[in-house]
Amino acid sequence: MARLAILFFLLVSPTHALDPDEALADATLEARARALSQELRCMVCQNQSIDDSDAPLAKDLRVFVRARLQAGDSDDAIRAAVVERYGEFALFRPRIAQHTYALWATPLLILLLGGYLGWRMAGKSTPQNTSTDS
Repeated sequence: MARLAILFFLLVSPTHALDPDEALADATLEARARALSQELRCMVCQNQSIDDSDAPLAKDLRVFVRARLQAGDSDDAIRAAVVERYGEFALFRPRIAQHTYALWATPLLILLLGGYLGWRMAGKSTPQNTSTDS
């Protein structure tokens, strides 16, 4: 039973593609690197963070993030450098800016349009009294 529990834990626990040689000796910097790596999208996998991806590009980005942290860059400066190179799509949570308004407004517009269409369809499906009594 214990083996089954361990196997289940291993299957459902998050996996990380971090190679042991990538990890930083400074625990604080490594924690920042891991947090940043969770925020950055793998441009190859697209639905995985660079922390979770085994793609060579993700490894390059993890190494880039750690090198910039060791150079003393702030988290915002690192995010900006990645966005400059790969665009806003590299961020799982794009910044709210003039060029991303459509991205942030689209879900609200779709919800409003769906509600309006649902309301219109509900209004048309109610039977109207068309009987003529003479």
